Amino acid sequence: MGVVAKRSSMTFFSDGDDHYSHRVRIVLAEKGVAVDIVDCKIDDLPEDVAGLNPYNTLPTLLDRELVLYEPGVMMEYLDERFPHPPLLPVYPVARADSRLFMYRIQRDWCGYADTLLAGTADPDHLEFCRKELRDSLVSIAPIFAEKPFFMSDEFTLVDCCIAPLLWRLPIMGIELPAAQCSALLSYMKRLFERESFQASLSEAEKEMRD
Repeated sequence: MGVVAKRSSMTFFSDGDDHYSHRVRIVLAEKGVAVDIVDCKIDDLPEDVAGLNPYNTLPTLLDRELVLYEPGVMMEYLDERFPHPPLLPVYPVARADSRLFMYRIQRDWCGYADTLLAGTADPDHLEFCRKELRDSLVSIAPIFAEKPFFMSDEFTLVDCCIAPLLWRLPIMGIELPAAQCSALLSYMKRLFERESFQASLSEAEKEMRD
């Protein structure tokens, strides 16, 4: 009998271009989880995804009998399933603050980013989204001088949400002014040099910044 290669019990179906998939890959790398990452596209989904996820969406996380298909739920599940290092604060008030930060990132930034990354809107609307996202980042930049991570001394799930957006700024056509954004640019450098972030990058993401 031949030796059967041991496979991880966890499979992550991920779009290598997608910043929502990227969030989860950062968490997986941060936790050092043994996982099979299947790079795929929404228009060519593996049969496994179509059979397990009622919405036929990416990302999709399969852990034994559990199927998850919402990135925020995946991130919190992984943080609870693999408690070290913790990526949410222990105390309820601080934990609620982190969840609100993630909600605000979704409301304030992700809509613009999704439009820019899709690139299918008319040029005027794309320029509007580019300006709104850039101006919002510039306005918030000074807070990054206060702590090494987003409003925190420790790397958290909030940083996992922000990092993929910041990594994609060049392909969204956004350049941050160095004079006004020195603290934010330093934060980006810290994030991008982090071992888990480097490990999280897909081939497509590596090509986003030469």
